Amino acid sequence: MSNQKVREGEELPEIPLKKYLKEINLIESIESDLVVKQFTHGYSNLTYLLQIENKEYVLRKPPKGAIKRGHDMSREFKVQSGVAKAFSKVPKMYGFSNNENILGSDFYIMEKMEGIILNYAAAKSRNITSNNYETIANSWLNTLVELHNVDYKSIGLEDLGKPEGYVERQVTNWSKQYVKAKTDEYPEAELVMQWIQENQPKKYDHCLIHNDFKYDNVVFKDNSWQEVSAVLDWEMATLGDPLMDLGTSLGYWTVATDHDFVKQGIPSPTIFEGNPIRSEIAKMYAEKSGRNFDNLVFYYAFGLFKIAVIAQQIYFRYHKGWTTDPRFANLNKAAELCCKLALKAIKTKSID
Repeated sequence: MSNQKVREGEELPEIPLKKYLKEINLIESIESDLVVKQFTHGYSNLTYLLQIENKEYVLRKPPKGAIKRGHDMSREFKVQSGVAKAFSKVPKMYGFSNNENILGSDFYIMEKMEGIILNYAAAKSRNITSNNYETIANSWLNTLVELHNVDYKSIGLEDLGKPEGYVERQVTNWSKQYVKAKTDEYPEAELVMQWIQENQPKKYDHCLIHNDFKYDNVVFKDNSWQEVSAVLDWEMATLGDPLMDLGTSLGYWTVATDHDFVKQGIPSPTIFEGNPIRSEIAKMYAEKSGRNFDNLVFYYAFGLFKIAVIAQQIYFRYHKGWTTDPRFANLNKAAELCCKLALKAIKTKSID
């Protein structure tokens, strides 16, 4: 995850922030120099690196114009604090504040995790062999299965979501959110919404799910790739169908044989040789988790549609002028692409 100078309009007020850091005993003096950098990796909540008194911390806050429901800092803080009791692969939480006089929004401070975040650019710059990618895929998938096995009741997270009716609510709510954020007419989106409404499973398991589990949301300990030291970006974690979690992961899982516009639209290290294809990942998950499923196209199509809605919502903020981040300028095209891919999977009855 690269970091750079803070984008214009997304700066943090220094003095109130330093006062807060002192209040929660992370620094000794507000006279200390504070260096703030912004992580460029994420597309949703804003993430900053704070460097002060030879220490480093990470701060997360919602973007301008964000709705509370999709960018709930208190929930994100609570989830990670709770999960840490049963799942070691989570950053330590230091403090949450809902005092808007400090930064103008809720925010929280957490541990900076050392290790490797494998986004497309990082993967391209490293000499990663096909054998390495086999290890990476297994370590990553083992971590997802481990998370799905967490006893959420024993760590006080039974009120995190309502497993009963989860799939139906997801299909309904993401469809509503797409309509609300729509800026262009894409017939594929309408067809996908109708199909997932009519073909959703009525019976399914439930567990703690992450809902945005992909290579660049985990931190690998080192380049042996055998251990994941942390899972990041818990903003969509809840209690629900674990196959919905897998479906989102498969939505991000582009492969070498995908069309070039797919690989450009959803850039991922999964395209490199040695990575399993999507159906192989699904089979590996079934073997590792003991869960069997026969409606994989639904989960993949829904995962792609959800990614489409997320891209469209971010584009909507850009379209309204609430953010000037140039990365967001073509996300409406990414949304269209995801809907086209979902429709292709529905028509071919295949996720590959």
